[in-house]
Amino acid sequence: MLELVSSGLLSVWLDMVGIHASAQDVFTLIAGPGIPGLAIAGEPDQIAETILKQYIKDLTAKGNPEKGQGVWIQSGPLVLASNQGTVPLPAASLTKIATSLAALQTWGPFHQFETLVSATGPIKEGVLQGDLVIAGGGDPMFVWEEAIAVGNALNKMGIKHVSGNLIIAGKFSMNFQPDPGISGEMLKEAFDARNWGTEAEFVYSSLPAGTAKPQLAIAGGVKIQKKSSVGNKILLLRRRSLPLAEILRQMNIYSNNEIAEMLAEGVGGAQAVKQIAAAAAQVPPEEIEIINGSGLGQENRISPRAACAMYIAIQRYLLPYQLTIADLFPVSGRDGGTLDYRQIPKDTTIKTGTLSDVSALAGALPTRERGLIYFAIINRGYDVDGFRIQQDILLQRLQKQWGAALQTPFAITARPINDPLFSSLGAANRNEILFGG
Repeated sequence: MLELVSSGLLSVWLDMVGIHASAQDVFTLIAGPGIPGLAIAGEPDQIAETILKQYIKDLTAKGNPEKGQGVWIQSGPLVLASNQGTVPLPAASLTKIATSLAALQTWGPFHQFETLVSATGPIKEGVLQGDLVIAGGGDPMFVWEEAIAVGNALNKMGIKHVSGNLIIAGKFSMNFQPDPGISGEMLKEAFDARNWGTEAEFVYSSLPAGTAKPQLAIAGGVKIQKKSSVGNKILLLRRRSLPLAEILRQMNIYSNNEIAEMLAEGVGGAQAVKQIAAAAAQVPPEEIEIINGSGLGQENRISPRAACAMYIAIQRYLLPYQLTIADLFPVSGRDGGTLDYRQIPKDTTIKTGTLSDVSALAGALPTRERGLIYFAIINRGYDVDGFRIQQDILLQRLQKQWGAALQTPFAITARPINDPLFSSLGAANRNEILFGG
């Protein structure tokens, strides 16, 4: 503790969370090597302890065992209060914090997954005389809008018909469907508006006015090729995904399990997620016990301390890219999704988690006197709605005690939703034409 204070790092950290931060100091602290999880055990904050004790008392009065209620609260590097804070508990979708951190460490926030479109024969008079091959690169958000953009690009290249089959190769998934055969059938439908069902029509209605409707008829069926290589091919176009940062934001706002599972698989599986996240957050590996990337299942256990440390590690990682945790996680007062009907203080960045007997919440609460308050709450029991109400009240009490931030701290200032960095689903500018021009 004395070493941290004497080095000046403590004051810099507090600057970062809302009190007179300089960009260079923030970069030095968060991006510098050897910085641990930045949680220092010391004398608990009496105010935070009192508020937490009342919170636990209210829960136990309703029959919820104290050992099933995990809470960790810290301000900058200082631990303010804890209950079962280092005990791994079923964390539900707080697991997606680990998945987000592992994905960033693996690919970086601006990474774009690539879907390659090829032909196995020549194109003559609008007919591709052979098969159309889709080689997936693991894009977890290849949805109707993306497929329509690819279909329109193929039409613009002069392709109106495919005499052969639609071949699906590599890691391809459409509309979060893990079965490549079903994904292929949906893609085939998306390519020809004359065969659209109500879902495709509905999605199209949300696209910018004037967006073309693709008409690409495929005579054959959908074939699955496990290998990415499918004979001799003519590469037609490359479709780049949304940047990873935007994919993570969408995943976390709506707590999309399918995206989380695909990202975890791409990283190398649940154990790889655990190892990468624990190392990046510099927490004991035994405080992160997960079996998948989404949080489905009681076997996914994370301690409240580890949840906070991973959240801080993400913040630290993003700073050199001029991004913040608010660019990856839902923000109260801005986003809906899992925050609908919640009474969480404005501008709090949050990740929620829910199972039948688990309600969890983790994030960063801006305050005037203490800067950002990092917190993680994991409640065990079957009164999920009651837990949510009490969680919101706990955060309201903490903010009331230390005041609402006069302005949003830099560390949780998000890019505007319409920032050009994050193009919309179906944007044509993520197509790279590789043939005929």
